[in-house]
Amino acid sequence: MSHPDELLSRAIAEPVALHPYDPAWPAAFVAKRARLTAIAPELLAVEHIGSTAVPGLSARPIIDILAAVSSLHVADLLLPRLCANGDVTSPEYNLTLPGRRWLMRHAIGRRTHHLHFLPLDSPHRTHCLRFRDHLRQNPTATTVYAALKRSLATPLAHDRQACTHAKSAFITATLEPK
Repeated sequence: MSHPDELLSRAIAEPVALHPYDPAWPAAFVAKRARLTAIAPELLAVEHIGSTAVPGLSARPIIDILAAVSSLHVADLLLPRLCANGDVTSPEYNLTLPGRRWLMRHAIGRRTHHLHFLPLDSPHRTHCLRFRDHLRQNPTATTVYAALKRSLATPLAHDRQACTHAKSAFITATLEPK
């Protein structure tokens, strides 16, 4: 049996790998949202974001969750409570994320959930929700985004940050007023 620290290290270093859309992803989000709201009633809204929130879109099988809080101070108070219930975070990584906080849940050496805390009035929160909604409503944009993700998955499989950065131009262009 693997040591918990070894499993966490494997989850952190897990390569980017796309999986076909899984219709179980929305139910996994609903289950996690129920656990979150029971542990943290201070949350103002809990949304399913990212590729697993877009029916038919291939994705890394990680449920991305956007939790709105009244302030980052509230998020900071919630971090220890959530970590005591199985999530993990990195204070060092959180310092690189202006205006938000991040946690991860993992199992058997792979990531299962990402939890992003953002203030309710955060422009980044609005941006995430608009992109998700745009993909849900525009099959052509979803197809183009899926092709971009496939083109990045292999060459950037071991560099999550580069993969995320490479997708950001598409996301920004998609949301710019035409």
